[in-house]
Amino acid sequence: MKESTILNHDEYEDQHGAVVPPIYQNSLFTFMDWDAIDRAFDNKYSSFLYSRLLNPSVKIAEDKIAAICGGEKAKLCGSGIAAITSAILHCIKANDHIITIKNIYGPTNTFINKYLKNKLNVGSTYVDGTKTEEIENAIRDNTSLIYLESPASLTYELQDLKAIATIAKKHQIKTVIDNTWASPIFQKPLQMGIDIEVHSVSKYICGHSDVVAGVIISSEKIMDEIMGNEHELLGAKMAPFEGWLIIRSLRTLSLRMRAHQESAKHVAQWLEKQSMIKKVFWCGLESFPQYSLAKEQMSGFSGLMSFELATKNIDEIKTFVNSLKLFKLGVSWGGHDSLVYAPVISYLKELPPDKFEEMGINESIIRISVGLEDKEDLVNDLGQGLSLIG
Repeated sequence: MKESTILNHDEYEDQHGAVVPPIYQNSLFTFMDWDAIDRAFDNKYSSFLYSRLLNPSVKIAEDKIAAICGGEKAKLCGSGIAAITSAILHCIKANDHIITIKNIYGPTNTFINKYLKNKLNVGSTYVDGTKTEEIENAIRDNTSLIYLESPASLTYELQDLKAIATIAKKHQIKTVIDNTWASPIFQKPLQMGIDIEVHSVSKYICGHSDVVAGVIISSEKIMDEIMGNEHELLGAKMAPFEGWLIIRSLRTLSLRMRAHQESAKHVAQWLEKQSMIKKVFWCGLESFPQYSLAKEQMSGFSGLMSFELATKNIDEIKTFVNSLKLFKLGVSWGGHDSLVYAPVISYLKELPPDKFEEMGINESIIRISVGLEDKEDLVNDLGQGLSLIG
């Protein structure tokens, strides 16, 4: 079946003919007799025993996500960072080494660079993800994971996923990618040889700014191992109601992504022409340095972008951000609503100044999430904000 059919057609047992699956708001499942529950325990990662492991409302959403990602199995978690940390922990042990890129999500960076380093003596090497040879040169005897985020945070550089997957397999190293930016609609990392894919479902997969969730997708073997270890033992479960909301959101995912792309392209092209904009970071622009790679490994582009204002005056930067009316100031992104955020607000609280500079970020960079409002209204809002500075 095509993606739109998978996302809008449900296969589940229902005696009443309900067109929408019910919410199975229960903690446990009972059995007719001893033998029935005994069989369930023999296959507990595919049986309904206890909702911390598996719930019908959640499983419908998981099966749809696995199908559109090209994976064999998916597991929803209570947050995006729960999915990320579970996937990373699956791939490493004490004293191992991780290779990752400089521009990764802040909490992921903290988990690798501080938590794993302090708790498990796990080393890490940060590389420029645009240079595949730098990744291979960073491999050590104890390297167990290459962690990717393509496009990367804030500046949206890409990694060559097929090439990196080939290198990793040659050295028997696991690969994990945060594929949240592109969504499963516009990029299929598992089909390019990446082992494990993670998403912050709070962003595009949900898309309504009303759910916090994450998801891990991989082969059945890897997912059963994660379910029996990181997921079950750390308790990063998804509640039935949130699972049901994700089913609702999946029905419009492909439509929403096309709308985000159309508006984002209009906004990005408009921003490039403005005198108070020094640079636009969006890999869907033909001027983007890796545009040809983007076209090769992605089928489309999402609504998240950044731009650098042509001023370093913090008062002018604040004036611009505060003047926006349709772009609400807030963290996160990927919902129906347009948002604006200045990374300098939090990144210097999470990262040392040298790491901040290494990422190619400064106080003039502004991030926007282009939502589903009218695209002309959005550029008009940005325009009135730019008119107040410079």
